[in-house]
Amino acid sequence: MITTPSSNPKLLGYWAYLAIEKHFQRTIQYETDVLKDKDPEALHQMRVGMRRLRTVVKGFDPALVLPKAAREKKIAKVARRLGQLRDLDIMQDALQNQYLPTLPNSEQKIGKKVLGTLAKRRHHVLVQVKKTLNDKPYQEMKLAFQDWLQTPTYGFFAEFPIDQILPDLLLPFVSQFFLHPAWLMGVEFSDGQKQVTQDLSLENVVELLSSQSSVLHSLRKQAKRVRYQMELFTEFYDTPYQDYVKEIKSIQGTLGQIQDSFVLAEFLSDCLHLEIKKELPTLVEQLSGNRYQLWQEWRALQERYLHPETRQDLRLIVVHPLTTTTYPSPVSVEDTQHDN
Repeated sequence: MITTPSSNPKLLGYWAYLAIEKHFQRTIQYETDVLKDKDPEALHQMRVGMRRLRTVVKGFDPALVLPKAAREKKIAKVARRLGQLRDLDIMQDALQNQYLPTLPNSEQKIGKKVLGTLAKRRHHVLVQVKKTLNDKPYQEMKLAFQDWLQTPTYGFFAEFPIDQILPDLLLPFVSQFFLHPAWLMGVEFSDGQKQVTQDLSLENVVELLSSQSSVLHSLRKQAKRVRYQMELFTEFYDTPYQDYVKEIKSIQGTLGQIQDSFVLAEFLSDCLHLEIKKELPTLVEQLSGNRYQLWQEWRALQERYLHPETRQDLRLIVVHPLTTTTYPSPVSVEDTQHDN
């Protein structure tokens, strides 16, 4: 264990410290607004901050010695609780602003009842979120990070040159992303050759997405992990690397919209015991149409990332970071208002 602060920007420990400081501060700055429940964006940003902090802790693990209260599992528990509330906000917004205005009066009446039920459930989850943020484990986690930032402790890899170890930090995430089974959804093999099923009807697509929604959702989470990890190191790579980060974000976004559609439908049918095909036929038609459109977007991305040249290109980019004598001081992570 190393206790001397790492002040050399060529070393891994320097960047580990900057990343933890950045995302810890980003997370706690929204805490008061989340507790006040005045702005859904504060909840979103705190959740994103927690997820990024978790990625930092995991991604820089070889360079860090963190107290038990500040380890990945502790962060994950809080992030999951925030996520439960955020998911309800997304569902509420989609139903109220995207779908409800386009429905006939009979379906709008049902939709308004659904919004009432959502509001009650949200209140219940909000109480749990407030309890989580006021409880001892979360407070101990905050204190642990504050103490660590005052007196950081590092693993031996903290003094390893950053440009020499970057491929080892990034390639495991890229490999897990490439090896996810969702890439093979709707793919057939013949003599080792891949054949992606084309020209599926709307009904076939809806059925396929319904049966494979959990697999696609899993890939969405993996895309988020690799994107967050890659975004930690954008200073060390040229434009093609940045382009892959943006493309992986688009994969995450497309799969996220598909998942949101299924979550809404599941809530309507399972939680409210509605026969949505009978009672909300217009909404069901819209959900199916949206899924079909998103499927087309996903299929183009799927074909690109099944192509061996795409995979090899990203691997080679990751293996060859820039080697310079001076690195910029801030950790480059997109701080957009609509991050996810």
